Amino acid sequence: MKVFKKLLGAGVLSALMFASPSHALNMDVGHTLTTDSPFHVGTQKFADILKEKSNGKINVTVFPHSQLGGELTMIQGAVAGATDLFVTGQPTLNNVVKEFLVFDAPFLFDNVAQANEILSGPAGDKFLDILPKYGLVGLGWFSAIERNVFGNRAINSVDDLKGMKIRVIQSPGYVESYKALGAQPTPMAYSELYLALQQKVIDGAETTPDQFVSDKFIEVSKYFSMTHVNIHPALLIMSKTRWDSFSTDEQKMVKEAADEAMAYAREYYHKVYDEGMKTMKEKGVTIVQPSNLESLIEATRPVVKKLIGEAPNGQELYDALMAAKEKAGK
Repeated sequence: MKVFKKLLGAGVLSALMFASPSHALNMDVGHTLTTDSPFHVGTQKFADILKEKSNGKINVTVFPHSQLGGELTMIQGAVAGATDLFVTGQPTLNNVVKEFLVFDAPFLFDNVAQANEILSGPAGDKFLDILPKYGLVGLGWFSAIERNVFGNRAINSVDDLKGMKIRVIQSPGYVESYKALGAQPTPMAYSELYLALQQKVIDGAETTPDQFVSDKFIEVSKYFSMTHVNIHPALLIMSKTRWDSFSTDEQKMVKEAADEAMAYAREYYHKVYDEGMKTMKEKGVTIVQPSNLESLIEATRPVVKKLIGEAPNGQELYDALMAAKEKAGK
């Protein structure tokens, strides 16, 4: 009996040792979108790759649909060391990391492919290097996200936006940009948008091709105009407190898994973007290529200048992006 108790005690002890942080590392990663979104597909891929790289030592559980809170809640949680990992679109990050306000600048990038190329190089690294002083570690860039205007009218020039009641992301650059375009940026919860469009309370909104289709706006909007006023980044971010608790080898595995997963997520975004465009055409939505996009660019130039002035080191960061833009695709 004593032998059995000794063996049992040893078994319990080894189980406890295996469950301790030095042997098994469990983390949660949150995002706000659906399970068929690039955010979910990318984070699930990250979890799978990291589990394999670490031989099951590092386990990541993905929480979609704002289960860990909205983007700002998760950002603040990570800064405080209470949230392990999260994905966020850059506009929400402005609340904590003021330098990222530069990305709110309208017409910053020409297209998604160009934005992804720039972000994956030294200009993107400049922004990731800012995060640790705010208690965050940038593990990598998801695909940049292109936002276009949809609603009850075609947008060919700045004149078509005059007086248009449009729901936009409630980030300073977005609100300022659409004011400069002559529209009426209208605050509204995303969850209320479908009904507001259906009841003609507002004239339109801005979103990505894939979300336009998946969130059924295709049923209440006749036009999808390729304005791409904003093409903003999204990031996979880790709490610096949690990052610092990992060994150098563990950090290396996390970073490598993130690099592979983000590349996969960028490809997935490209796929759902193309599928969204195809579905729109099939369902009879008019896709508009603005005939005078330059009029929109001209109208928003003062906003670019204002945002660069408001962001810490804004001019230096903006210049780095513009220098990279000159070289992109060459």
